[in-house]
Amino acid sequence: MNRKKYKNPYNLRNLRYIFRTFAPVMGKGKLAKFADMETYSNVFQYPFSTYEEHPFTMQGKWREQYFKNDNPIVLELGCGKGEYAVELARNYPDKNFIGVDIKGARMWTGATQALNEGLTNVAFLRTNIEIIDRFFAADEVQEIWLTFSDPQMKNPRKRLTSTYFMERYRRFLVDGGLIHLKTDSNFLFTYTTYVVEKNGLPVDFRTEDLYHDERSVLNVEPATLAVQTYYEQMWIARGLNIKYMRWHLPHPAPLKEPDVEIELDDYRSYHRNKRSPKRTSC
Repeated sequence: MNRKKYKNPYNLRNLRYIFRTFAPVMGKGKLAKFADMETYSNVFQYPFSTYEEHPFTMQGKWREQYFKNDNPIVLELGCGKGEYAVELARNYPDKNFIGVDIKGARMWTGATQALNEGLTNVAFLRTNIEIIDRFFAADEVQEIWLTFSDPQMKNPRKRLTSTYFMERYRRFLVDGGLIHLKTDSNFLFTYTTYVVEKNGLPVDFRTEDLYHDERSVLNVEPATLAVQTYYEQMWIARGLNIKYMRWHLPHPAPLKEPDVEIELDDYRSYHRNKRSPKRTSC
């Protein structure tokens, strides 16, 4: 049988270009990603077990030792793949962004992208959010973003907008600092609304349909409308409304949990099953 010889269209230079261009989005195993991040200058890995053995020494010194500027610091808690933090960093070069999550394999995507683009105003912290106050000093942070957090319908203590967490945020967020919530979950949005109202926290803007509310253009920054996570785009494609709220967190008064029953979400988000067979939750 005659064998045709096909000329390889990819020379070494082309292969190098393809690798540099597409490597960040190609599949890679978890172990390989963790190995990468051990060498990344923009990633700090301090899960609870590690923190106990090696305390974090940059608390209160993020601007001085990492960002090398005096710009405001903005946290994205539960950053997932980190694409939202990266996109915010692109849009606001005059702010410093830190994506926080415990899922390192996901975080690798944003961290790799930021390094490849040479973004110096974004970093990533892999840790448990329950101990987030151990990594920032008083008044070190100006804003917090909560993007599509798990509603935790069964466990109020784990909700990132609960008073349990907001008391922790107060330890490093400036007095009256901003918190942004962007969510597809009606449960989490309703719960957060009750928390904010019960504690009299000043609300700048609240909408149950961010992308179809005419007020949004006048009340939110352009990037809030322009920047969308991968899963956010999926939820929008499914016809789900994206809810958004921005409020201030003053320091003085103690926070109180609302004593209310809230109807559970009646759908399943991507990779997020309903946590309880009950119809309502506190």
